[in-house]
Order: sequence, then structure tokens, then C-alpha cells
Amino acid sequence: MYLAVPPQPDCVSAWREAVRLVDARPGHHEYNVLIDVADPLARASLADPVVAAVDAFHEAHKAKPIETVANTIFPAGLYRRYGSPQFYDRFRDNVLPKVRSKENWSGYYFERMMILPRPDGEPINQLAEIIGRLKNPSVRALNKFELSVFDPARDVDGSPYGGQCLSFASFKLVGSGSDRKLGLTAMYRNHYYVEKLLGNLIGLGRLLQFVCEESGVARGPLTILSTHARIDTDKWNRSDIKTLLENCDQASAELAAAA
Repeated sequence: MYLAVPPQPDCVSAWREAVRLVDARPGHHEYNVLIDVADPLARASLADPVVAAVDAFHEAHKAKPIETVANTIFPAGLYRRYGSPQFYDRFRDNVLPKVRSKENWSGYYFERMMILPRPDGEPINQLAEIIGRLKNPSVRALNKFELSVFDPARDVDGSPYGGQCLSFASFKLVGSGSDRKLGLTAMYRNHYYVEKLLGNLIGLGRLLQFVCEESGVARGPLTILSTHARIDTDKWNRSDIKTLLENCDQASAELAAAA
């Protein structure tokens, strides 16, 4: 059982087509939805009218802004300001103490990527380890650049939907020589497509770009597998969601006409 979204060129197109297909399924949800984005940095900021429209909808409905959702995966502003590896320390020392004080804290995705606990010794910075191996010409195992996000010690509880939704990510080197690129595949256990998918696409694209920049590898595509995807009809009025999608389609049409 799966639903394959036709490959899309950018984040907005991937979000809109995935929403359209899942919305058409019985109950407005589906299992094992596969999304592929050729350029996850294209149409991936508030400068795009569709991203801005979704962000305005989130603000009106007291949901997290697009940038907040993206930053849980990769704090792009912190990286631009301090660079690597300094931004790891700034995140650990300045950002984490603030967000950990919030009620129902279940973990920041980027925290889990750079501070993986282990029984003995210091936590593992998974991202730094992956970048180090990508840069090391003696590494021959080119299919072992994995990121674990799901933590059974924190995430197995009585909540049906709360807590982490991103479970795992895998970087893959494809091609050879000057054509070699780095792709990213991410798996979600449960995915709200109106509230979270667009911000997730943007955040994962920025994460991929960071790893590519630091390792000196060209950027490839982003793929997402939502093991359960749903349109947010249990959160918001269906007529409001319909209006949002109509506004997004109009914004995309106007953008295309102006190009």
C-alpha cells in the first residue's frame, strides 16, 4: 500500500501535489506517501507567495510559522551567523535552554541530530560524523550516512499523535566523479500535510544543503516517505483549508503568468 506523488521540481509544487492527492483519498488520509523534490531549495522561503499564504494561514489559526517548523530541523539563521562548527555550541548553549523550558517538550529534531545520547561517553554529533565521513576519501561504505531521530526512551508513550514525527533520515551519494550528488531521504511516522509538510520540506532542504556545503558534495534531490499522511481536517474547518488551497493555486498561477 503506497501513494507515489509524481516527482516535483520544488518545495511548493511538491507540497501542493501531495496535499491534492492525499485530500482525494477516503477519509483525507493515506499510508506510505512518497514525495520527491528535485531542488529542495527552490520556492523555499517566505518570498514565495504560496509559502507566505500558508504562513499567514498558520498565523491566523495559531499554528507554528513556516520558519519555526523548518528551524526545528535545521537552524539556518544560526548557521549563517556563526558557521560550523561554532553554531553547534551556540545551539546547545543558547537555544536549547530556552526551548527545553516549554511544557510538553519532546525534543528538537536538530538536537537529536547533533546530541545523540549513548550509555558511555559523550553524546554523538551525528551530523558532524556524517560530514567527516563524506569528506574522508578512505571511506568506502557510501551507504552508511544515517540519522536516527526516533528515541524509544522518549517517544513511546500514550499519546496517539504528540511528540516527534520525523523518525529517520538517510543521506545517499549517487553518481560518480563530477556528476556525484548527495540526496536525502526522510521518513515520517505521522504527517500533517497542511500544518507541517511545507515547513518540513524547507527545513530538510536546508539540512541537505548544509551537509553538502560542509562536505563539498553537490546537492541532489530530497525524498520524503510519510508512513501516515493526513489532511488536517481534525484540526481546522474544511472550508478554511479549501480557501487556503484556492489562494495558493491563484498565487502560483499569478507567479507563472508573471514569469
